[in-house]
Amino acid sequence: MKKMLRALGALTLAASAVALASSSALAADKVILGVAIPTADHGFTGGIVWWANEAKKELEKAHPDLKVIVKTAGSAPEQANQLQDLVTVNKINALVIFPQESASLTQPVAQVHKKGVYVTVVDRGLTDTSAQDAYVAGDNTAFGKIPAEYLAKELNGKGDIVALRGIPTTLDNERWTAFEGVIKQHPDMKILDAKYANWNRDDAFKVMQDYLTRFKHIDAVWAADDDMMVGVLKAIDQAKRTDIKIVFGGAGSKEAVKRIIDGDKRVQADVSYSPKFIYDAIKLTAEARLKGDKLPPTTIIPSVLITKDNAKQFYYPNSPF
Repeated sequence: MKKMLRALGALTLAASAVALASSSALAADKVILGVAIPTADHGFTGGIVWWANEAKKELEKAHPDLKVIVKTAGSAPEQANQLQDLVTVNKINALVIFPQESASLTQPVAQVHKKGVYVTVVDRGLTDTSAQDAYVAGDNTAFGKIPAEYLAKELNGKGDIVALRGIPTTLDNERWTAFEGVIKQHPDMKILDAKYANWNRDDAFKVMQDYLTRFKHIDAVWAADDDMMVGVLKAIDQAKRTDIKIVFGGAGSKEAVKRIIDGDKRVQADVSYSPKFIYDAIKLTAEARLKGDKLPPTTIIPSVLITKDNAKQFYYPNSPF
């Protein structure tokens, strides 16, 4: 009898151990995904926030073992603090981050990565790629190259251009390098100046006012974002300047695309760069981690020229951007 009791006790302990191990395995399989993104301070980031929350809603419904925590930040220091909270308070094991800035967020992201968190960086790349597992972005080289090629063609390879850049980030550098590289191939085309306008229509309005005061003749403007394009157009209209033939924005906002469809004489084309890639990045990362898989090191979503011929394919009137 004592032998039987000892045997039953051993079996009970073994069963408990198996159950505990199974429970631990299930707990380890749960993905807690942090999403760190900028606040909706202009149209494009408004689209980023909207698509991120769409991803949270749809993915949590489809995957019971997934929790998505979305954090928005208005500055780089705020976003860095949020990363620490996501690790220490929320206990995330995966992160999708759209960095406020490249350089200042690289070290905070690297610290998260060193703690074993799987990291996907979106759009604004880090200055040290060893701090990430994957990178998802639009085609920033094409984003700069396509407008330059369009302007060179429409201006017959000659003319004076002013440019408005975004904020100091790796992606802005990629865009500017591509744009400038094409223009340099045309000796009769000149970039009069290029200043940062922070992807913001009010800042772009001020920068364009400065250009209009300093330069008595401008053939075209590259405002490397559709929000900046709005500010540029407002400044041109206020100054009643008629010399500017083309204003080229970027990202395929519904306002820009609608102008193209309606035949706006100055906004004749745009380049696609949808904020939906944050949704794609969250979905790809979550589904890969639920399977224990990794993403390719780099995923690039193509940017294409939008003209009146294909504009209706890019027009989403219900979108926030």
